[in-house]
Amino acid sequence: MVERQLRRRGISDERVLEAMAEVPREEFVPPEIRSSAYNDSALPIGHEQTISQPWVVAAICQALGLRGGERVLEIGTGSGYSAAVLAQLAGHVVSLERVPELGEAARRKLEELGIDNVEVIVGDGSRGHPERAPYDAIAVHAATPEAPHSLLSELAPDGRLVVPIAAGTADLLTAFIRDNGSLRQETIGPCRFVPLIGAEGFNPPEPPENK
Repeated sequence: MVERQLRRRGISDERVLEAMAEVPREEFVPPEIRSSAYNDSALPIGHEQTISQPWVVAAICQALGLRGGERVLEIGTGSGYSAAVLAQLAGHVVSLERVPELGEAARRKLEELGIDNVEVIVGDGSRGHPERAPYDAIAVHAATPEAPHSLLSELAPDGRLVVPIAAGTADLLTAFIRDNGSLRQETIGPCRFVPLIGAEGFNPPEPPENK
């Protein structure tokens, strides 16, 4: 996986490559598809959610530019795989998951593997988690209609947000980088994600009726 899928496709950050090699991906997929765990594709994990293909996870991690010790916010815990990779690269990871069953399963799996610097929280990830802000890096694992304003507001002065933005027939994996008071945007490449559901994503809750 590291040599054929990642290094050949432009992943050059050695810390990211080491983390991807270290985390057992097969532990984060359903037992019946473990033989496909390292395929170059997304895989279903239940509840209409997926575990992203290895290159996408690596590309997000590389774009975050982590050097160790950072506080990271992750939106979309899923099975916990990407959180486990981020845990190898940063100091502490706060990971939000809107599906309670997935959040609890991911929490148990991370504990089982002895990964103790990830905190899994069930909630609306589209609004982030302002209680712990600012974050040095934010990784979003679901496509948004636009750059989530709340997440951008939770970035540290030199922080990085990596998020797939829905754009027609494909999503565009995009990095937003704070630098000397300004915010610049870089496109990483096309991808495909499940939609981010929530107040600042798709299908926001309807306002209460006036009585």
